[in-house]
Amino acid sequence: MQRRKFGREYKLEAVMLVRERGVSVAQAARDLDVHENVLRKWVKDYGADPAQAFPGHGQIKPEQLEIARLRKAVAAYFAKDVI
Repeated sequence: MQRRKFGREYKLEAVMLVRERGVSVAQAARDLDVHENVLRKWVKDYGADPAQAFPGHGQIKPEQLEIARLRKAVAAYFAKDVI
């Protein structure tokens, strides 16, 4: 069975059903044919950071990009120091 993929807009609409319209997670999950735990995770992710929720496949949140850049800089610094 192939994993289904949902776009950002779909996830946002699903979360709004729960958060703004007051539909229970269980009912919304049944209506949308999504596993209840998946919808709960979407609601949790949105609640943690609404602006950066659901960045999409292959896209990194800005803070994760900065961490990766800093790790690379630290690794380069110690690599040249050792040689």
